[in-house]
Parts: sequence; structure tokens; C-alpha cells
Amino acid sequence: VQLQASGGGLVQAGGSLRLSCAGSGFTYPDYVIGWFRQAPGKEREGVSVISSSDGSSYYADSVRGRFTISSDNAKNTVYLQMNSLKPEDTAVYYCAAGSRIINSQIMASSAYEYWGRGTLVTVSS
Repeated sequence: VQLQASGGGLVQAGGSLRLSCAGSGFTYPDYVIGWFRQAPGKEREGVSVISSSDGSSYYADSVRGRFTISSDNAKNTVYLQMNSLKPEDTAVYYCAAGSRIINSQIMASSAYEYWGRGTLVTVSS
């Protein structure tokens, strides 16, 4: 199982970025795919999760209404559209996959089995 996150970069506050998470070695509908982020000096936190099998999506309160997660199962790719970016969104963003996630753990990084390398998002003020 491999995950590859891409799409990070430098953007001004109020701008947008779209992150992609391309997977291989597994079938997306069988897994829950999550985006997590870690800012310098902070713990990794859940940002958004999608269950491709039923289309359910989840968002952290801090990004709800600004970020949208989606999946293209044919391409084994999950996207995170990030709009109205704020300096506090600056972090390394990771995508992860899990096959045995219960709802109460949906935003917990410890519940995910597979991780890709992160992509850096920097939002300037």
C-alpha cells in the first residue's frame, strides 16, 4: 500500500489550494481516507475524512465550510479542496488510509494504518 500526497505550496491568505492523495496497492472503496496536518510544535490533527464506500465525509470544526474532500475511485485518488486559507492552516498535510475505523475514531491519526509523505502548505498573511 502506498499513498502519495501532492499539491502543497505557498499561497496568500484567502487563497486556495487543492491537495491530491493518490493510492496504490489497495482499492479505495475498501478504505477510509483521511487528511491530517501537523504544524510546527503541534500535534498531528485530523482535518477531513471520506469513506468512499458510502460517500460519508467528516471535517474538523476549524475547516468546515472552507475545505471540501472528494474522491475519484476510478483513479484511486482523494482530493482536498482548500478555500479561504488562513495562516493558521500552515502545516504539513498528510493523507492516510484505514480499513478498520469506527466512527468514534474517525479523526484519530492512531486509527489509520497507512500513511503517505506529507506535502507542505504555507499560507502567508
